Amino acid sequence: MPANIITTEDLIAFRLELLADIRKLLNNSSKGSPKKWIKSSDVKKMMGISQGTLQTLRDNGTLPFSRIGGAIYYDHQEISTLFEENKIPNKF
Repeated sequence: MPANIITTEDLIAFRLELLADIRKLLNNSSKGSPKKWIKSSDVKKMMGISQGTLQTLRDNGTLPFSRIGGAIYYDHQEISTLFEENKIPNKF
């Protein structure tokens, strides 16, 4: 299997495409008002991330959460804010 070299520009383009896809999913799922609180399983699907990545986002304080019993919930607005704060402007 030949090795592929990935450049910084490739990663930036991938990130922009991923954020656009996530925004599209958020917009499609919010035909009305979105839920205020979202469970971990829904956040993983929405963001396209693994359980480990979600755990890391919680552990390092990137994504605030609330725990009620054994269930963990995330504020929909906090997720949207996270994407906006990490948006990279298009340089093209």
